[in-house]
Amino acid sequence: MATTPAIPNNNTTPTKRPRGFASMDATTQRRIASEGGKASDQSGRGHQWTKEEAWAAGRKGGQASRSRIAQS
Repeated sequence: MATTPAIPNNNTTPTKRPRGFASMDATTQRRIASEGGKASDQSGRGHQWTKEEAWAAGRKGGQASRSRIAQS
């Protein structure tokens, strides 16, 4: 019967290093995010809310929030 070698238990967890967007400095993150927003605008895919749409969305969110509070 084969035995498996024991793995030392030193109770230390490896330090996790940030990856991707989290590993970038704040200015680089802002620059990339800004480029994405500009590209979305230029391509016409970015949604622009009318005053009425924004009002309706805010009202709907408020109603949902109040109903959750009332149920608890």
